[in-house]
Amino acid sequence: MSQNTRPHNDNEAWDLIIKGKQGIFALHLKDLWRYRDLLFMFVKRDFVSFYKQTILGPLWFFIQPLFTTLVFTFVFGNLAGISADGLPHQLFYLCGITAWNYFADCLTKTSTVFKDNTNIFGKVYFPRLIMPLSIVVSNLVRFGVQLLLLIAMMGYFSLYPMPNTSFQLTEGIFLFPFLVVLMALLGLGLGLIITAITTKYKDLTFLVTFGVQLMMYATSVIYPLSYIQPEYKKWIAWNPMTTIIEAFRYAFLGKGEFTTYSLLYTTGVTFVVLFLGILIFNKTERTFVDTI
Repeated sequence: MSQNTRPHNDNEAWDLIIKGKQGIFALHLKDLWRYRDLLFMFVKRDFVSFYKQTILGPLWFFIQPLFTTLVFTFVFGNLAGISADGLPHQLFYLCGITAWNYFADCLTKTSTVFKDNTNIFGKVYFPRLIMPLSIVVSNLVRFGVQLLLLIAMMGYFSLYPMPNTSFQLTEGIFLFPFLVVLMALLGLGLGLIITAITTKYKDLTFLVTFGVQLMMYATSVIYPLSYIQPEYKKWIAWNPMTTIIEAFRYAFLGKGEFTTYSLLYTTGVTFVVLFLGILIFNKTERTFVDTI
């Protein structure tokens, strides 16, 4: 039995060289740009496949946050009597839900990226970070649709204001792109850490969704930070998403507690989490096919 081999030429230039062992700091960031077409393909796949066999399709982008807002308004606003900081309850909750949903989707979907794409990862080479990045980008579509719903509701309450409530767009709106980037990177970083751990400890996947729901109650989604007693406020403020949501509300509605220090703290935590997430992900992706 003979085998044809290609003669080796030291002077031959290769377009791509794949090496088996590389350091954890070899992040292949240039490859992310080279494979940008693959990134957009995954974004399109995620968007189409998620609602492909549903009756209402993309209308669920509107229905889910709208129903959640109505439930929160009834339970926390009417029954529990939690303050909305002088804002219409519907606007208060929808604003928090819109920001939180984007972060939560980035986190939960990234946290299972190894498990969900084992077959693809095991067959062909491409920068593995492409997959979690595509999740973050595709979730921007849903976030954009829900943001339109928020703006439409703001228009409605501008025409038909509720008694003893007021809101206004503030100069904080210029922080909006930065806040979106922080939400995306924080969700991406935490998701990368979790997905790396779940390659060995699969039980963690059952706790992620539940944990994210609990984490929402430790964030000022259903209550303003000003409503919290001083002895507990500092613990809620340690949550980096609290600053983001408070700044998000201030930008669109004119009510929210955040400082330059808290924004710098949230930014620092986000980039530390992202850096650790990429390193852990990069280390795990070389061997996860053997363990998952």
